[in-house]
Amino acid sequence: MSEPRAITVAGRATPRGRFPHAQISGDLVFVSGTSSRRADNSFEGVIVDEFGTTHLDIEAQTRAVLENIRAVLAAAGCRLEDLVQVTSYLVDMNDFAGYNAVWAEYFDETGPARTTVAVHALPHPHLRIEIQAIARLGVPGAQTTHPISTTILEEEK
Repeated sequence: MSEPRAITVAGRATPRGRFPHAQISGDLVFVSGTSSRRADNSFEGVIVDEFGTTHLDIEAQTRAVLENIRAVLAAAGCRLEDLVQVTSYLVDMNDFAGYNAVWAEYFDETGPARTTVAVHALPHPHLRIEIQAIARLGVPGAQTTHPISTTILEEEK
């Protein structure tokens, strides 16, 4: 069995602490909590109008989170289809319908096991959702075909 290794993906938001985007251990990839934060520290799904009113779009944020997870998995040699378990954290369960609708664009009933919980807050007030996940490497017949070009910045052994 190989030693666990941490990966941080180039071109993605830098973790807001001393942790990697993912940890690979054996044939499992443990993806850290992932948000809609972009590499420039702005957030997908956040619009501030001319009056300073902030509009937060759960559907846009959910898509961005899943695409960020897709990029992390690609760097680890996996795809979204390799996910086996996901835990989603919503700041407001009134966002569940929008989040669930976007989820259905990516997965069907054969997708990963999923738990969704409400939390009081996430690390930034513009965040409505964060997702952590576990994927399996080496799924027979799996191919990583996503066009995102990623580089592992850091490997710890």
